[in-house]
Amino acid sequence: MSKSNFTRRGVMKTGAAAGAALTLPTYLRADAHAGFTNAPGDSEVVFGFNVPQTGPYADEGADELRAYELAVEHLNGGGDGGMLQTFTSNALDGTGILGREVKFVTGDTQTKSDAARASARSMIEKDGAIMITGGSSSGVAVAVQALCQEAGVIFMAGLTHSNDTTGKDRKANGFRHFFNSYMTGAALAPVLAAQYGTDRKAYHLTADYNWGYTTEEAIRASTEAMGWETINSVKTPLTQTDFSSYIAPVLNSGADVLVLNHYGGNMINSLTNAVQFGLRDAQANGVNFEIVVPLYSELMARGAGANIAGILGSQNWDWKLEDQLGDKYSGTNAFVRSFGTKFGFPPSQAAHTCYVQTLLYADAVQRAGSFAPCAVVEALEGFEFSGMGNGETLYRADDHQCFKDVLVVRGKENPENEFDLVEIVEVTPVEQVTYAPNHPQMGGDDASLGTCNNGA
Repeated sequence: MSKSNFTRRGVMKTGAAAGAALTLPTYLRADAHAGFTNAPGDSEVVFGFNVPQTGPYADEGADELRAYELAVEHLNGGGDGGMLQTFTSNALDGTGILGREVKFVTGDTQTKSDAARASARSMIEKDGAIMITGGSSSGVAVAVQALCQEAGVIFMAGLTHSNDTTGKDRKANGFRHFFNSYMTGAALAPVLAAQYGTDRKAYHLTADYNWGYTTEEAIRASTEAMGWETINSVKTPLTQTDFSSYIAPVLNSGADVLVLNHYGGNMINSLTNAVQFGLRDAQANGVNFEIVVPLYSELMARGAGANIAGILGSQNWDWKLEDQLGDKYSGTNAFVRSFGTKFGFPPSQAAHTCYVQTLLYADAVQRAGSFAPCAVVEALEGFEFSGMGNGETLYRADDHQCFKDVLVVRGKENPENEFDLVEIVEVTPVEQVTYAPNHPQMGGDDASLGTCNNGA
């Protein structure tokens, strides 16, 4: 692998940009002698960062890339070390990974499964990436995870919330730090009951792909169990930008709650349209009409502006967590300080989970003493840690899902600045959001990790 393909920042060009000198896929070359895909040389190792640089989730993708760049900087001994200073595992010391300097390549998922797979394949076969991470779409995550399983590399999922990723589509080579739809339902429903009562009628607008489906399923199951009735459910295209035609029928539907199972730009646009149609000021069935956004973040709140005020939802993490709730969530301030110093504003939950996933992979390799995927799997399965911003966390061996506390949040009515738009309403303890590996929402008894694949 020629170093001439690297820029000064350590980013290797991918695909056609790498030039005509590319020949066989790395894992078919004679120098791939270690028995696993893309075994690194003695001096460097390559990660593949596959994020939406275009499309409806591009804002999350941009923040993910910032976090990945910061993680690589810290792994290679640059900056202030960030969460390397708070992570309870002391395996990483800022000298790279097993003596190798970390390099990275990037790709654009376009929030499309086919594009994401093509990008990941290029990074694996042409650029020698030994680990793929990223994404802000569960459809993308499921597709890329399956590709990584086939190729024999580790997939450290970025922002993916669908149950499917570690449910029915779980893979032995894939790991998810982010929470999921079931956890959102389990955390959010009791707060919705306390705030809005148990006699409510809900109308769902749902993104038409696997994340939307499992999020609606989780919210319906949890709210109906406490007495809510589901009036209607309408699927909306991921490419939709104007939701007026979907919002217009809601006020005459008999519903008194609108649930927006949307994320990123979709959520910003649909919430804006709902406010424009007067839903925030309306009454139905003798009560104030309410809007719920099951999953959102400070980043999305900035896009939605004043429309987010009072809206309940859930988050995986928030940059104010340690300041508000103390040392249990240590690591938060270290990461916020590093990210803010480098980029000039606080990180999103997308940035946080991608930074953490990068460090968790590097740590697993260091503890295993090997880059071989099956050694990494063994190091991550059942791994318990803290100091990464979420408190005590477990990477469960059964499904490679992280289990930790979940935040229920609300848009602030009177934010102090443009970055402080969300307030933490409740921290739901991990016990309340834990489920059996064969839970029906996770694929039931048919769901299986399969076996680890070392590849070549």
